[in-house]
Amino acid sequence: MVSRGRADLHMHTTASDGWPSPQELVDHAGGIGLDLIAVTDHDTIEGALRAAEHASRRTKLEIVIGEEVSSRDGHIVALFIEKKIRPGMSAAATVHAIHDQGGLAVAVHPFWRTQRRTRSGRVHGVGWLAAELEFDAVEIENATPGFYLFNQLARRLNMGLGSAEVGGSDAHILDAVGRAYTEFPGRTPKALRSAIEAGTTVAGRQRYRAMGLMRYAAWGLNHERYVAVV
Repeated sequence: MVSRGRADLHMHTTASDGWPSPQELVDHAGGIGLDLIAVTDHDTIEGALRAAEHASRRTKLEIVIGEEVSSRDGHIVALFIEKKIRPGMSAAATVHAIHDQGGLAVAVHPFWRTQRRTRSGRVHGVGWLAAELEFDAVEIENATPGFYLFNQLARRLNMGLGSAEVGGSDAHILDAVGRAYTEFPGRTPKALRSAIEAGTTVAGRQRYRAMGLMRYAAWGLNHERYVAVV
């Protein structure tokens, strides 16, 4: 019987708007039982590349190069890519660009909506486009506090689609890493990719500790100040 690995497929570092450095993220994730992480900074792969370099010297933790791309229609996570995907394209063009690199496209927090704006436009998920475009997986567990309803909507959507389900913490602080996760047969990036393509992944979630929620609130306040001045 093949053992099951655990991966966190959605997280951020100081290369975008996360608090931990790529090195800190790798060291923490390697110590909490994760076999694999995907570093998915906003509109850059620099954090993922630095994390992969650090992991190759310090730990057995496997790193998938990823990016959370700001498409015109919402955020899309690219996994298994080698080059940055250009932000600002339509969701359809973004998915095509990911596939053109041989990567996998994930509809992350598809039903999340906010009025907050960044330099790339409004921050949100792709909504019902998750059912219309050729996504390889749907994120049905996102560990951001307050996302319960959004996760339930994504889960119900995916029950009808039958796409691979994944979980990702969307971590911007170390306390969040691994709070949502993806289980899959095997423990390597190759096994993870095969599981996503075969639809055999299982998404899960763990509760936050009180201190973790307090730190996430602190990050949120700091992030709002950052957005207000850019």
